Amino acid sequence: MITHIDITGVKNYAPDEKTKRYVQKKIGSLDRLTPRHARKSLYAEVKIAELHNKGNNKYEVEVLLHVPEKTLTAKDATMNALAATDIVEQKLAVQLRKYKQEHVPHIGRRKLLDRFKRGFAREQQA
Repeated sequence: MITHIDITGVKNYAPDEKTKRYVQKKIGSLDRLTPRHARKSLYAEVKIAELHNKGNNKYEVEVLLHVPEKTLTAKDATMNALAATDIVEQKLAVQLRKYKQEHVPHIGRRKLLDRFKRGFAREQQA
């Protein structure tokens, strides 16, 4: 679990305890997707705002996830703050997978090297 998560309401909105627990659970579980070297310094800022638009979007959730050398950001607005949190969590999961591929040298590159080896072996046989 991400130990340091700041959950704040923007403008006049103050999130209730149920929303805070849900956000803590969802965003906190993202640490399983981070590389081990980044887990110690990982922290998140969650901003929840209530919008008064003519459309149906009423709650906006923005999450800033600070990892070493980068800040990952995701934002979404829906009718429910909990649903927006789910969508933002999925967006951050995709960004964390990309971050992990960039910063961990052995992730995502094994198959590429195997293809070169197989192609080189075929050329030697011919």
